[in-house]
Amino acid sequence: MSSHADIREVSRLDKAPVLALGFRPFYLLAAIFAVIALPVWIGSYLGTWAVQGEMTGLVWHMHEMVFGFAPAVMAGFLLTAVRNWTGLPTSTGSALAALAALWIAGRVLIFTGPMPVAAVIDMMFLPALGAAIAVPIWHSRNTRNFKVLAIVAALTLINGLFHLGNLGVLTSTMLTTAPVLALDVIAILLAVMAGRVIPAFTNNAIQGANAHCDVRLDVVAIGSLILIVFLEISSAWWQIPRYVWISVLGVAALSHAVRLALWAPQRTIRQPLLFMLPVAYAWLPIALALGVLAHLGAVPRAIPVHALTIGAMSGLMMAMMMRSALGHSGRGLSAGWAEIAAFVALQLAALVRVLATLLVPGFYRNAVIASGVLWTLAFIVFVIAYWPVLTRPRIDGRPG
Repeated sequence: MSSHADIREVSRLDKAPVLALGFRPFYLLAAIFAVIALPVWIGSYLGTWAVQGEMTGLVWHMHEMVFGFAPAVMAGFLLTAVRNWTGLPTSTGSALAALAALWIAGRVLIFTGPMPVAAVIDMMFLPALGAAIAVPIWHSRNTRNFKVLAIVAALTLINGLFHLGNLGVLTSTMLTTAPVLALDVIAILLAVMAGRVIPAFTNNAIQGANAHCDVRLDVVAIGSLILIVFLEISSAWWQIPRYVWISVLGVAALSHAVRLALWAPQRTIRQPLLFMLPVAYAWLPIALALGVLAHLGAVPRAIPVHALTIGAMSGLMMAMMMRSALGHSGRGLSAGWAEIAAFVALQLAALVRVLATLLVPGFYRNAVIASGVLWTLAFIVFVIAYWPVLTRPRIDGRPG
């Protein structure tokens, strides 16, 4: 039987503003983790210190950005968005605290070990998130949202493959294959969500914008990303001809560029908080086009990866974090100095990492450092500016 003290503690958790809705703890945790993790990786890269445990610094960096940072932002977004999509509640209070604690435990154990325990705990988070959003999605009978559950399930499986490779059960190639495969799956999620929100937000904010979607183009754009995932999986067993990669990546790059153009991004330039979304999304076709060049041997393979991770993934995630945090805390959807500074720093991080490496190869080491510093600064600004937004009640007195 629970004691009165236990009941009071649960009650305090349920009433804590930071646990009122999923975006609050997870946006905050993702940003704080970003501020910690990138300097740790840069220090390891420079040889200043070593990342301890059973993962090398590079392997830890790849895993934690793809399976640590990104899922935290996804959790904050999906726990909030699913409530809006379905009209049904998602995790709050003590249930949300438990989910956040599971994510934190995974990050700590991945760093400290023991690795078998870390693998189990880390692999529990995505299924727990999936279960938390599956209940309202199932009860709403909105089949449109089932694809989100499929993406969470795919990331769970890929994370499992990574850990099996790290533990020696599968080949060690999984340590590099799994993060790339997960990034391809995350790219699908970003493309699906962007197609939902960018044209809708643009038309709602700007009269006569005429941002629109073409269903056939969307099928090609999303379908090409799905095909890339299958090519990545197949490449573990067969040598995929170069012309196949170039063709699929080329179609993907072109279709996503045209898709973006149909969303009338030029009409949003006077509204920075909205303009951030198409700017970040533009990195997706850029990354795909750079992938074509990488398969032609014209650029290093790391270039399209970082165009995707820093430019598209981090850019879209930060833009949505800021927009949804403001909206769901009762604030106006306008960008101040903090929002603009954080987003510009992030875009500069992507530009430095991609362009400096391409144009001045001898600057590579400095480009990695400069990009990491800019990325970290972007999230420092976010933490400072959004700590009160995420930890205090809504300013309009409504729940959430």
